[in-house]
Parts: sequence; C-alpha cells; structure tokens
Amino acid sequence: MALLFAVSFAASANVTIKEAKGWFESCFVSWTNEVGFESYNVYVKQSGGEYRKLDAMLVRNYGDYGRADAVGLKAGDYQLKVVPVKAGAEQNADASETGLLSVSPYDRSGFAHFGWDGGVGAYNNDGTLKAGARVIYVSANTAKTVKAVVNGAEQTGLQAILHAYEKGKTEAPLAVRVIGKVSLDDLDYIKSKEEGLDLKGKSNSVAANVTIEGIGDDATFYGFGVQFEKTQSVEIRNVAFMSVIDDCLSVKACKHVWVHNNDFFYGDAGGDADQAKGDGSIDVKNNSQYVTYAYNTFWDSGKTSLCGMKKESGPNYITYHHNWFNHSDGRHPRIRTMSVHVYNNYYDGVSKYGVGAAKSSDVFVEANYFRNTKYPMLSSLQGSDVCWGNEADFSDEPGGIIKSFNNVMVGTYTYVPYAASEFVKSGVKRTADVDTKSHFDAYEVANREEPVPADVSALSGGHVYNNFDTDARKMYACTPDDPTRVPDIVTGWLGAGRMAHGDFQWKFDNATEDSNHVVIKGLKNAIVAYKSSLVGFYGSTKPGSNE
Repeated sequence: MALLFAVSFAASANVTIKEAKGWFESCFVSWTNEVGFESYNVYVKQSGGEYRKLDAMLVRNYGDYGRADAVGLKAGDYQLKVVPVKAGAEQNADASETGLLSVSPYDRSGFAHFGWDGGVGAYNNDGTLKAGARVIYVSANTAKTVKAVVNGAEQTGLQAILHAYEKGKTEAPLAVRVIGKVSLDDLDYIKSKEEGLDLKGKSNSVAANVTIEGIGDDATFYGFGVQFEKTQSVEIRNVAFMSVIDDCLSVKACKHVWVHNNDFFYGDAGGDADQAKGDGSIDVKNNSQYVTYAYNTFWDSGKTSLCGMKKESGPNYITYHHNWFNHSDGRHPRIRTMSVHVYNNYYDGVSKYGVGAAKSSDVFVEANYFRNTKYPMLSSLQGSDVCWGNEADFSDEPGGIIKSFNNVMVGTYTYVPYAASEFVKSGVKRTADVDTKSHFDAYEVANREEPVPADVSALSGGHVYNNFDTDARKMYACTPDDPTRVPDIVTGWLGAGRMAHGDFQWKFDNATEDSNHVVIKGLKNAIVAYKSSLVGFYGSTKPGSNE
C-alpha cells in the first residue's frame, strides 16, 4: 500500500503544507504558521466524499507550525484541507489541500478480538466510532476539568470519569483522546497508588467499551501508568509511558483487552535491585482472559512483561505480536499458567532472555526474529536454564512447555531444541552433552499445525503441552508474516510504537548495549528531561488548553 503523500496548491495559496500522511485509521497534516492568520480550521474527506470539519482539539499549535490529525477513519484514501482564519472568518482563497493519503486498518489479530465481534473499546472493527460514543479530550490543562456523563451523572476530571465505571452498568462507548504530555500533577487524582489511573468495573462481564488513545506522535503519560481491573472491552493505543510509579500498564481480572502501538520507557526505580528501570512495563494477571499486546515498542525495559501469576483458573489466552523489544532485558514475556501465542516480534539486542515459560504454561512461539538475544526461549529448571554453569537462572518454579516454529535467530544466542544432537551455545554449534529430551528449551515442529506429543513433558512438574493452538475452538485464524521481514515491518512506518515511532527518539549502540542490562544514563536523563513541544490550540496560550 502506498504511503507517500501528495500536496496540491492553488496559485494564491498562503498555507504551506509541510507534511501529510496516512497511518492506522488516521491521517495528519502539518503546515507552516503564517503571520496574519489567527487560527486554522481543518477538514477531512474520504475520496469522492464531502469535507467535514475536525474538532478544534485535533488542530494544534506547535509554534512555527501547526498540525491536525483526523482519527476514527475507515481504511481508504483521504484528503485534508487547511483553511486559515482571519478576523473570525475563514480565508478559503488561502486554503491548501493535500493529495490522497492512504489510511490503513489496524491489525486486529490476536486473542483480544477472538469471539468478540463488536470491536474492542470505543471503536468498531472498521475503525469508526461505535454508535452513541462519547469523545473527551484530555490535555495538561483539561485533565482536571474535562467532563462526561457516566451512570446518569456528570463527572469532572479524568480519573473521576473512569472511576464512575466501577458501578458496573452498561454505558455508552467512551473515547479518551490524549493531547500532548499529561503529567501526574495534571490529573484530578489517581485511584491506584501503584500504577496511577484506574479503570475498574464491577465485574469483567460488563463491557466498558473504553478506548484511551493518543493523538498524533506526542501523546505521553508522564509520572503515572494505567490499570485496567475487572472490566471488559478496553483498549489503549498510541500513548507513551515515561517515569511511571510502578508498572506502565497493569491488566488485572479483565477480558478482551487490546494494547497496541504504544511506547514504554523507564519507570521510576523501585526498591529491589532488579527494579532500577522500574517495576515493569506491562503485566497481565489475576485471571485476565483474551488479551492482545501488539505493535508496542519497549525501550530498554528491564522486566518487560509478566504474564500470569500462580492461581489463574483459565482459560487465559494471551497474544504478543509485532512488538519491538528494543534492547530490553527479559520477560518477553515471562509466563505462568497461561496459554500464550508469541509471533512476529522483533527481539532486538536482548541481554537476558526472550520468552520464558514456567508454572505449567503453554506457549506457541512462532515466526519471530531474534537478533543477539542471549536466550531466545527458556523453560524453567531445564535446558539452558540449568545446564552449562546455570547461566540463565531463569526461575525456580516448575516448567512450562514452548512449541517453536519458523523462528529466525541471528548473532549470539544459546538455544536447545528437544531431542537435538546439536545445540547452539553463544552462537556456535556444539554437540549436545546432556539428554535433550529432558533438557530442552522448546519443542520444534515442522509445520504450525503439528501438535506437541503427549510424551513430551517439562522436566520439573511434568507439564504436558495443551495444544491450544491447533484447536479452532480455542485459537483464532492467523497467517504470520515471514519472520525475515519482521525487523523491517516492526521498524517501518506502519510498525511498532506510536505514529512515526513517536516524538522521542534514541539511538542504541549495539556494540555495547546488546549485552548491557543496566540503566543507560543518557537515555534515563533524556526521559527525565522530556518536555512537550506543544504550544496549545489556536487562540490559547496554555499548552493543551483551548482557554
């Protein structure tokens, strides 16, 4: 699909368009601010359709340029028109239009959408808002004052609005659109001392139909994270998490949760030695079911993702796909008890381990690309976890089983397949000197439909793989991308992280940071010092405010 942009100008046009592109179910345009125009109105139309005006909060001022994002679009070709305003009147003679912009659909593969036909969150599966959906805009200056009616009463403040869902009544869908950097002090309050914002239902059998979405490439939650608890049909996308209290995102006792196209950075250091980069990036636990983590970027995360605790009763089906583990350390994910599909992820310089299976978990690891990942896969108390000098020391819990198919491993790594006469140690092939029917990291299959035999079991605990992935009643249809293409896909325009990979960029030094798992001081300092470049909205002098 073409991802270039075209711009056409009238001979007298004064609006100079800088850039315009389509992305996932959205498109944007930026332009040079001109002296003499007090503001700008922006319109969007699908090819062959009529223009409609964007909400004022979608049209932002960044000082020397302006930007507008149209969201909630079906896949297709669109145009944007920028119209300057002078003395309260639109100056149509000075307007400019973009050419056709190609808008792509989000990839809705994964367990979050399995058996859920109405769209996860506030949007339909075609990318448009659900009928009756409410939209609120949250910025640094509106997070305390934004209003919405929930449970028949008007709520004021972002946390107050989310807290009202705890009564568990069915509500109209809600889209929370985040503008620029929102810090902890900007919020009305936080309900979770550990995470920050909390969206909790009365039970996970009632659909919240809530989407939290960033607008553009700079939406950031700074100093706090988010917790979803006992709720259903919730989504978070296109948001960065920086310097959070504990976890960036915690999913507890939820169903049908979709977490995609976010950026996860360092959190505040915890009290334990392994929490120097924060407690963790994302957790899914407390019997959560049908969750998808997709197209997220993890920037040197320490403990990337905990998946399952110890008392899940199941079924707990979780998907990780097309994530960019960008020099993060371990837990990609670290799995207990759950059935998990891990496919098409890019493990890019992972200093500890990729996928870790423990506590009777079942994991299908498929078509991933592992570059310089010390241990691509581990099962606790067997194989690379305990052999050859106890190097991995992954877990002291009973083991899980990993089924592996069509993964690419390059560079330096250690990996032991089931019943192998040879294995790879530090990137070099060696003759196996242990019984690899007992000491193995994963069971390799010849095709993705092949089950793991019942006589293959974890050395500790004797767990046998449940073959969830070959049962159409339990598993979604899926055609993974060629793993050799995964790095290009994940790092490309329609790849992982926020739009355009976000406004915060950092270049890792592979020579030193592929194997490094301590805090990178320069990265940490840059995160702490991060500021938004948003000036505000036209006619406003407050960042993120239309006052």
